[in-house]
Amino acid sequence: MPLGTLDRSPPPFFKQGPSALSKLMFFSAFSLFLMVADARFRITQPLRATVATVLYPVQWLAMQPVDAALYAGKYFTGLTEAQSASEGAARKLALQSLRAGQVEQLTQENNRLRKLLDLREQLATSVMAAEVLYDAADPYTRKVIIDKGLTQGVELGSPVLDESGVLGQVTRVHPLVSEVTLLIDRELAIPVLNVRTGARSVAYGDPSSGGDGLELRFMGSNSDVKQDDLLTTSGVDGVYPAGLPVARISRIERRAESAFAKIFCVPQAMVTGARHVIVVKPVGNQIPVRPEPPAPELPAKKGATK
Repeated sequence: MPLGTLDRSPPPFFKQGPSALSKLMFFSAFSLFLMVADARFRITQPLRATVATVLYPVQWLAMQPVDAALYAGKYFTGLTEAQSASEGAARKLALQSLRAGQVEQLTQENNRLRKLLDLREQLATSVMAAEVLYDAADPYTRKVIIDKGLTQGVELGSPVLDESGVLGQVTRVHPLVSEVTLLIDRELAIPVLNVRTGARSVAYGDPSSGGDGLELRFMGSNSDVKQDDLLTTSGVDGVYPAGLPVARISRIERRAESAFAKIFCVPQAMVTGARHVIVVKPVGNQIPVRPEPPAPELPAKKGATK
């Protein structure tokens, strides 16, 4: 077959239609037309709404992992912040409780110091302010240690008072501190006076009542004593000034087989919680020394010239 008779046109399968440049120009013009038409007449708004409605479930499903991650991050962040806020609030509450306790304690100390000042003005004798440092180490005695000693002029046997009444007596003096035996100690006795009746007696530390009370001993079963009677210092021992509150009668036991009544008393002073006290000079040390009697005159000798 001669070559001239062959069909040189491409088969229909490989036909590509318009050229690429023609397609570019057509679609560019069509896109420009659509943009202008949409901007002026909004002709694609229904189509856009329809496409958005159809694609919303797909978008929602695609956003779920992102939303879950964001929610988990916010949850843990909020939990951490909540824990931090809770810890901060607990610290603030603890500090406020501590400050409230300190304010209450300072208020109580202020009131006690005011009462001590009032009591100090009522005493005619010289007094000295002191502070209780700690309780004595001996568990079988009721003693405390104060911060004043020989250097400050504390004398052995000096009465010790708090704002409510007699607390005890100085029984040992060191250069810088002193030991005070509380009036509830079993070895201490104090002469007292019943304010209502004027009867004198002696109160002893009572170990049988838990170590925090006094016992009024050697009072007859028919003695005129009543519950809530106030006992004060009688002043006859030369140690305690007269009229200082000591205790109140709390319980009276009268037994037919005993000639004496068993009388229990509650001390007026804070024997278990005193902090600020005053030390009073013993009354006996303030009594002026008895003057020496005058020497008797010798009789004149007989025959002596005048």
